[in-house]
Amino acid sequence: MNSRPAAVVNWAAAVVAASVIFLVSPWTMPVDAAVGVNWGTITYHRLPPKTVARLLADNGVKRVKLFDVDAYTMDTLAGTGIEVMVAVNNLLLGPMNDYAVAEAWVKANVTSYLARPSSKVNIKYVAVGNEPFLKDYKDRFTNVTFPALKNIQKALDAAGVGDEVKATIPINADIYYSPSYNPVPSAGKWRDDVAGLMSDIVKFYNQTGAPFTVNIYPFFSLYDDPNFPSDFAFFDGKAEPVVDGNLTYTNVFDANYDTLFSALTSEDCAGVPIVVGEVGWPTDGDVHANISIAERFYSGLTQKLANKSGTPRRPKSDIEVYFFGLFDEEAKSVLPGPFERSWGIFTPDGKPKFPVDLSGAGVVGKEAVAAVGVDYLPAQFCVFNPEAEQGKNQSRVTEVMNYACSNGADCMPLADGASCSGLDSETQVSYAFNSYFQAVGQGAGACDFEGMGLVTTKNYSAGSCKFGIGFKPYNPSAVTATAPAPAPAPATVDLPPSERKGAHDHASSDAGGMKGKILSGLVAAVVAARVLLA
Repeated sequence: MNSRPAAVVNWAAAVVAASVIFLVSPWTMPVDAAVGVNWGTITYHRLPPKTVARLLADNGVKRVKLFDVDAYTMDTLAGTGIEVMVAVNNLLLGPMNDYAVAEAWVKANVTSYLARPSSKVNIKYVAVGNEPFLKDYKDRFTNVTFPALKNIQKALDAAGVGDEVKATIPINADIYYSPSYNPVPSAGKWRDDVAGLMSDIVKFYNQTGAPFTVNIYPFFSLYDDPNFPSDFAFFDGKAEPVVDGNLTYTNVFDANYDTLFSALTSEDCAGVPIVVGEVGWPTDGDVHANISIAERFYSGLTQKLANKSGTPRRPKSDIEVYFFGLFDEEAKSVLPGPFERSWGIFTPDGKPKFPVDLSGAGVVGKEAVAAVGVDYLPAQFCVFNPEAEQGKNQSRVTEVMNYACSNGADCMPLADGASCSGLDSETQVSYAFNSYFQAVGQGAGACDFEGMGLVTTKNYSAGSCKFGIGFKPYNPSAVTATAPAPAPAPATVDLPPSERKGAHDHASSDAGGMKGKILSGLVAAVVAARVLLA
């Protein structure tokens, strides 16, 4: 995403005595209160399908939301019984206005997987685009999304699967708001520029039985607004409540759910189910993003879902939720913020970051189960060699580190407020060197860095800053790289195919290929002992 368009939900003024801008969204859920996870795949390394399938099963995951349809993810989910939401990329919304194209897409990406006798993929939803009405898109998809939705649902119906598979548009929470003159959830209404379109869409859902899918991110409430009352982002009842008539709100999640519900009610569509397509908390890259805060968020949310407490306007209701996300995605753009690669509940190698119950039972402190059988690289690290002659030339150190950060290394943890920002400059350079070394598979010459790199078995991890060991990817050809050249030159680092655009990385493909941009200008600030994100 280029930015996170924030919904102006003015009822929060009751908490901060001023209009509060934040990005959130309400939801409603199916019958079993089961939770799901988003599985994004913008990564240099993928775990084998069987490894991921076992991780999902071991953690009781019953639902998975994807951002595309590819053989890797579909083969992983085949035969598991897990309910799946597949997706139509935003770039295909225009072509889907041709019914023949939509029909062919459904045949190739839905019915073909449902028809497998012994390896069926249990597809439940088709996500038609991803947040296509963001203001950042400047109406690029505004006029093509609803026709695409109708054609996809028509094709599902024609194929005889329309009763079991529903088409829905994942939408950002900025699509609705409470006006400044009545800043409470009960006054929820559609954003003015798309009010007529949203009215048509929700009435269509009312006819088809499809849910309204919305993405909600309380994290951005804190990230975007220093005046936002931090406790209101969580579920432990510590926040000063917001009062709306005879209803009381103690968290931003409930308030936004009911703001959306009010907008639906205004269309006589209160019966349309609400699905939260994305909700989560990052664990690195910002002062508000760390493991302990994420654990607090997920602990409260999972208990709420398990208790089926609903919201003030929909008490005792189940809520269908997809956590964002399953794994960290270290190849994502950091333009939305340095936290962008750290939304995973698991690290890329399948290690859980904190206790969380993904089964929907809401067990407090339940340890998540790690991936089994990960094929790790040798236990060795690449660090900065202070004795190297070139290492005394700060400008060369800057260029070489910038090369590493721009060609495979994940330097996000070095950003201000992130897990490695407190390291001295030399150790920060070592972190970048090691991240590159592991990303390219510890290849020959990958720790040269003009003689400034040194391979060692000593682990330089310190506090929350972890020097990792890489693992062998499922597709070894996904990453190949040569040793760094004397001047920063592009290495051959090929990302696995993905059209993933999350609520906070919308433009990674649709808006011009931001996917490969990584922390430009990072190193100059590191050498100056302060890491800044360009």
